Amino acid sequence: MAEIIEITDLSIPELIPYTDTSERSLLKFPGGGIFIAESPKVIRTAVESGYEPVSMLMETKYVTGQARDIIENAGNIPVYCGSADTLETLTGFRMTQGVLAAMKRRPLPSADDILAGSSRVALLENIMNQTNAGAIFRSAAALGFDAVLLTEGCCDPLFRRSVRVSMGTVFQIPWTYVSGSSPDYIHFLRDRGFVTAAMALRDDTVHIDDPRLAQSEKLAAVLGTEGDGLLAETISACDYTIKIPMSHGVDSLNVAAASAVTFWTLGRH
Repeated sequence: MAEIIEITDLSIPELIPYTDTSERSLLKFPGGGIFIAESPKVIRTAVESGYEPVSMLMETKYVTGQARDIIENAGNIPVYCGSADTLETLTGFRMTQGVLAAMKRRPLPSADDILAGSSRVALLENIMNQTNAGAIFRSAAALGFDAVLLTEGCCDPLFRRSVRVSMGTVFQIPWTYVSGSSPDYIHFLRDRGFVTAAMALRDDTVHIDDPRLAQSEKLAAVLGTEGDGLLAETISACDYTIKIPMSHGVDSLNVAAASAVTFWTLGRH
């Protein structure tokens, strides 16, 4: 049973994961690192997906309110509680969702393990914006894609903002990192039978509705970083370059919005 602890001392070491510090420092916690999940819905999804909470922090009213079922299913962990003002002083921000949880990371699967059961995957190249990464995960999970692969230049999907924006889908859709530099990871996908389609603003593109894409048994949609887009060598190595038609002189969509269009058009529904 969880232990409910009213916060009286903000300096106790058990609260360090919740202080306004670098999330990268959480990677160094014993046992493979931890991450912070925010809001009852997201924490509930993480627990249901097999992630193990280490502790929780919440406004006192949530103990018998929206987080009651989470506490009951969390096992023998400390649950620290206090007023909204106390939590803001501790964390450095206003907790609009009222609940945080420090959770253990799990070993990531290999890319081969993920691809073995997938027919539609997204490959994210050097996407550093946590909001965009979280939105891409949410769209991939909702719109018929099986997994997400990330290059080593991408942000960590388990950073708090990405987790929050994804609404917990980072816990539901398989993901991992691919090693190497461009175009090695494109060759890696092609060697495993995937048709690769780069999202890019080029003249030599095919329409996103091209039947060759939808009919591909295995397809990887490749999306690049905000601003610069995909690396030139990545685009050259892909089987297709696809572009979403634009109107009113708009040249492109934000990568998160573009991913939603791409996943809806090319996903398995």
